[in-house]
Amino acid sequence: MTKWGIIGVGNMGGMLLETWVNSGSIAQDDIMILNRSAEKEIQWKKALPSIHVAESTSQIADYADILFLCVRPPHLPGVCHELHPLLQPDQVLVSITSPYSIEDLEVLVPCQVARAIPSITNRAAAGTTLLTFGTSLSNRNKAALIDLVSSYSNPLYIPEDITRVASDIVSCGPAFFSYLAQRFIDGAVEETAISKEQATHLTSEMLIGLGTLLANGHYTLDELIKKVCVKGGITGEGIAVLEKETTEQFQLLFQATHRKFREEKEAIQKGLYN
Repeated sequence: MTKWGIIGVGNMGGMLLETWVNSGSIAQDDIMILNRSAEKEIQWKKALPSIHVAESTSQIADYADILFLCVRPPHLPGVCHELHPLLQPDQVLVSITSPYSIEDLEVLVPCQVARAIPSITNRAAAGTTLLTFGTSLSNRNKAALIDLVSSYSNPLYIPEDITRVASDIVSCGPAFFSYLAQRFIDGAVEETAISKEQATHLTSEMLIGLGTLLANGHYTLDELIKKVCVKGGITGEGIAVLEKETTEQFQLLFQATHRKFREEKEAIQKGLYN
């Protein structure tokens, strides 16, 4: 029976832990967690009484066959330095962060490595998990990872050169579009008599319905726009505003995320190889 570990149970690590257990993908007593803040460990132990809480890095390294590393990029090298003398070649370290390539991870630890970039949508057993595998990852461990992420998401293998943009869409996208939805709500409240509660409810229901239409294959995005946007109608007037006001918005967004990504990659390269 495969034993699983998570180092870092903050936003994304905690989401993964909750998703694994609630989806039935992994039994609680096959999971061990470790976090810098003991408070979070206590909270998760109360919520999931059968999980194991490690007292040290060596304990979780000894326990886990496959260990998910869910820490922020600046903290990853330090954790890997602690793990390096503890990990064996048959174990797997899985990073969820995009700036560290598979090659970078292979420099940092002596075991098999993989990257699995999640999405907050995985919490609803939906969305995609982006996968990249190290050259030494065994077929058995590769299958175990694919089976796991398939139980709550759609696994998608990606090459290194599209990691950032794929992560922008899959992992950052829910926050980007939630922000746009909030601005949509704010605009309705500022310009009309609708309350924020009413606008929020209607917008949430609309987004749920939109997702269901797409999930069930009723329309593509382009088809949906054409169905709703009747020539000379009110929707067309709104679309005209969006066409004018969002001309470069998303180009600028991707430029900003890629600029930050390059900065982090340059810092990593200096630290690892200089």
